[in-house]
Amino acid sequence: MPVPKAVGLRPPGALRLLRPCRQSQPPLVRRFESSRHRQQKSSALLIVPLSHQCRLQSTSPQTPNSGSSSQKKGQAPKPTLKGMLWRAIAADTKRAWHNIRSSSFKEVARRNPGEAFGAVFALVAAVGVAGYCVYLYFNYYYSRQFTRYPEPVAQALRKALYFSNHEPDPQRALKYYKQALELCDEAGLDHFSDDVMGIKIQLAAWLEKIHSFQNSISVLENVYADCKRWVEVMEKSAADGTLPALDPTSEPKDGEPIPEEPRETMWGKRTRVLAKAIAVSVKLADLYSDEHVLERELAHERLVWAVETILREQQRRAKDGVKEGEGPWMSPDEIGGSMEALAQSYGEKSQHHLAVPLLFQALRLCEDPCHIALLMNNIATSFAEHPLIKPGDAPAHSMMQESKTWTTPAEQRASYLDAAQRWALNSFKHASEPQGEKRTPECDQACAASLANLGSILTMLGKTAEARDRFEQAIALSKKLGFDEYAAQADARLQSLPKA
Repeated sequence: MPVPKAVGLRPPGALRLLRPCRQSQPPLVRRFESSRHRQQKSSALLIVPLSHQCRLQSTSPQTPNSGSSSQKKGQAPKPTLKGMLWRAIAADTKRAWHNIRSSSFKEVARRNPGEAFGAVFALVAAVGVAGYCVYLYFNYYYSRQFTRYPEPVAQALRKALYFSNHEPDPQRALKYYKQALELCDEAGLDHFSDDVMGIKIQLAAWLEKIHSFQNSISVLENVYADCKRWVEVMEKSAADGTLPALDPTSEPKDGEPIPEEPRETMWGKRTRVLAKAIAVSVKLADLYSDEHVLERELAHERLVWAVETILREQQRRAKDGVKEGEGPWMSPDEIGGSMEALAQSYGEKSQHHLAVPLLFQALRLCEDPCHIALLMNNIATSFAEHPLIKPGDAPAHSMMQESKTWTTPAEQRASYLDAAQRWALNSFKHASEPQGEKRTPECDQACAASLANLGSILTMLGKTAEARDRFEQAIALSKKLGFDEYAAQADARLQSLPKA
């Protein structure tokens, strides 16, 4: 028996978009530097944001805007390479079939061996291409991602993805996405199953792809709010003792298939839905931070909720234990990624004293050596731009023994810069160590960024000669590794140094 729905839960087909779905113009070329660099002009240290880290950058090509769906009357269609190849294969196949039917193939081969070979090759190629197309069709459109749905839902999803990816048509794609969700409701599928929520998340991803950001946010906000309400209702039912118990799982009879997975309990469903709400909240923060939206306060609010919820759930499990069928919680990499995103948000708000402890927690959870180096570089930046706060009031002071002996702001600032220099050196050292398969582009990114940051930190410490050497090293390494933006920034800082 399912948990009663909370008031206001929307059926999966009742998604309200803010505006008609149109494929907008491609965005302008983004500046590589983050907004924090525009806000803080004093030091201009290089912090590597999540959106610029190499491991998170997509390598898939951008989908061009779809052209007009109709040709002008009387205007011949523009020939394409695909069409020309198809016409050539069709012509050769037709000629080969005509030769085979009109005369003995042996006679044709004896008189014109080249033409006979070409005819056979064209025929075999046509059969091979047709067979491969059939294989691709059934391998993709009849894979597990479709067949797990009822056939009407699967058919609508096939059409939605076809008009999303293969023949881009935003209006028809949106029509079939909505139809798929309505059919899920008619079929009685659980609104909070991974299958149904997966359709909504795929819809939001497609809307983001065509730069309909507000509509994508609207879809994800619906999912986020519904998940939160379901968890609240479930927790209230558990506290009141009215949580319905699931029927015990009976042993399969002779001839009945054995279920692949054990039946999900209410606490197991709570874990899954709560984790989905956290993931959607982090994605919403990313969309709100996009240059086409720029709602940074809302982005920060979503990240704060995600991290607080993660920590609250960890504390509950440590105190009360894991419930029956509750299952494991989020992985260390997922938790660390959420904390790193919140730390970046605090950095953009110039609240580096709040970013430092989050970066330390993310560093403790990280296992990738190259990403560890990037985190160390960002810790160095946060220490270098740490605000002057009364000793003992900032979280970082508990990790700095010298904070007990500070008597002047100058001593406090010098301690922050010394810590920043140590972390920048550690970042460069750790980024230089991995070799072979363990070395990823993030290691090169950390090397270039940490050298440039070392130059800036040494400049703040008044060590101009050492800063000049670091900037020159950063410029040479950045150009060698292809980080032209880092090279340009390091060169600008080098030119700003006083002449020797």
